Amino acid sequence: MSIKKEDVEKFLDGNPAFAKEYFDKKLRPEAIATVLGRDRPAVDFTCFRELCQVEESEILFELIRDMQESINMEKVVFKTLRRISFLIHADRCSLFMYRQRNGIAELATRLFNVHKNATMEECLVQPDSEIVFPLDIGAVGYVAQTKKTLNLKDVTECSQFSSFADEVTQYSTKNILATPIMNGKDVVAVIMAVNKTDGPYFTQGDEDLFLKYLNFASLNLKIYHLSYLHNCETRRGQVLLWSANKVFEELTDIERQFHKAFYTVRAYLNCDRYSVGLLDMTKQKEFFDLWPVQMGEAPPYSGPRTPDGREIIFYKVIDYILHGKEDIKVIPHPKGMKQDLGIKNSFPSQATRDVKAKKEHLICILQNIMNDFLQKFQIHPSKDKGKTEFVLTGIFRCPRINAKHEENIAFHTFVIMGSGKSFIEFATFKLDSLTQFLGWSVLNTDTYDKMNKLENRKDIAQDVVLYHVKCSKDEIQEVLPTREVLGREPADCEEYELAQILKKILFFPPEFDFFDFSNNPDFHTTLITALMLLRQYYTLLTCKKIHIVKKVLVRFIYSLKKGYRKITYHNWRHGFNVAQTMFTLLTTGKLKRYFTDLENFAMVTAGFCHDIDHRGTNNLYQLKSQNPLAKLHGSSILERHHLDFGKFLLAEEKIYLYKKISR
Repeated sequence: MSIKKEDVEKFLDGNPAFAKEYFDKKLRPEAIATVLGRDRPAVDFTCFRELCQVEESEILFELIRDMQESINMEKVVFKTLRRISFLIHADRCSLFMYRQRNGIAELATRLFNVHKNATMEECLVQPDSEIVFPLDIGAVGYVAQTKKTLNLKDVTECSQFSSFADEVTQYSTKNILATPIMNGKDVVAVIMAVNKTDGPYFTQGDEDLFLKYLNFASLNLKIYHLSYLHNCETRRGQVLLWSANKVFEELTDIERQFHKAFYTVRAYLNCDRYSVGLLDMTKQKEFFDLWPVQMGEAPPYSGPRTPDGREIIFYKVIDYILHGKEDIKVIPHPKGMKQDLGIKNSFPSQATRDVKAKKEHLICILQNIMNDFLQKFQIHPSKDKGKTEFVLTGIFRCPRINAKHEENIAFHTFVIMGSGKSFIEFATFKLDSLTQFLGWSVLNTDTYDKMNKLENRKDIAQDVVLYHVKCSKDEIQEVLPTREVLGREPADCEEYELAQILKKILFFPPEFDFFDFSNNPDFHTTLITALMLLRQYYTLLTCKKIHIVKKVLVRFIYSLKKGYRKITYHNWRHGFNVAQTMFTLLTTGKLKRYFTDLENFAMVTAGFCHDIDHRGTNNLYQLKSQNPLAKLHGSSILERHHLDFGKFLLAEEKIYLYKKISR
């Protein structure tokens, strides 16, 4: 008897307990694997990780997330130290920051007594409550000095340990684990863990775990240190830009420049008087300076001298009085700084004598001067007999050195202290920075004055060059004989009259055989070559289309001829040949149609000018001989010089060919 499918389903639905027992027995994984022909899978326990590793990864991930989200260094390091104290079972952890005050290195507490249940507020040390350790005291100072990790198993057996912090906090330290945080070769901080809670001391495993987790704190401290340095440099740059703004406000007048400088920095001067003496460091005196001494009309110089024997003469003194009502006065052309400032003879010899190498920014500070060297400075007007006196208790002198020429060319600054003050109140770097600030002022105005002189000399030199290069009126008559034909100068003639004269004298050059040419640059006279040039320009039809003035063209051709030197190859004949070659390419070679009239004119003119003022030597010779051309042009020396000289000629008003060309 066959059982139908409907009957089986009905039976199983009516007996769920039997159905469950049946399926659990017949449909086990092993049975299904047997039916499908597969082996029983083996369990690989290596894919499972220990619970401690999972917890450690979560801790590391949380530390990285804190570093990413928080910009507060103390907060990130606090969380790291709290984790470390829990992992290595340390009773306390602390952070000591490295710093320098007044040139003395020290370590100060920033986070103190951090434990696993601590809060940020109770561990963060305020500036007025910090504990400071010099580097020669305590275990943390020893770690900062040696830059090595220190593991003290018993502090009583270590000579580097100091109980100062224990006495202040009433705490008992038994063992210490400390390590420095380095940024390159510089110490940034020291992190210390004290008192192992589940053992007598910190083991090697604790030390490895301690250093492992401190990598995160070290990274954060380095970022903090670099950010601090960046902020310092940014602030310094802002101050320098602000100073430069004041310096570059006035570039023409040194008196107004110093007035701005003194007024700007007066808040930084804790003194009664500030004077600047501008030195005249001329190596050789003029005859009119020596004549009064040689004639006995003036006594010879008896003051101090520089190491190379030059006299120390102040050609101008700028005096800023900060005592009472502020006042600034300029002493132009002083006979001597001693007389104008009321200084005794002992002062200049002491204050202006070079005692160091001149390449250095010499700083000479005289403190607690003896009675023999007390100086009295006079300021007009005064209460008694027109004089008010300052008693000198300290003097600062800082000259500026020109390192390139190795000479003291700028100025001497004299800072005068009043009674009861001492230069101990001054920071040397501030005064040196102030002197640099004033040095920029001097160099700017001095450079401006030199630039003006160089500009004037350049104009004079150009005028001399143009005098010898420009075409004279008599030379123009060789090509344009207006005096003979019209009885007038070319400037008084009309253009059509000049054109008629040129048509009569211009000619097509005769045919030459190869052996008719000569290497002599004077084979063709200036007149012949000038006429050939005019013929080329008129053949190109550029003179009419570009509207070139005839007399200007003649002057230009003669000036080109004079611009070439009488040397073997790169002479006027060479320039003429190159221009003739370009003319032949444009006409006989039929290249003229590919260019505009102005371009054709420019190419022929460039051929004439391409080697103007050639020296007969190559670029290497200019470099080896240190010619001024090599200093002016770094590469392609002669080529750049030819270009500059050609532009210089073309820019001259009387030979400017492009007057009537629209810009």
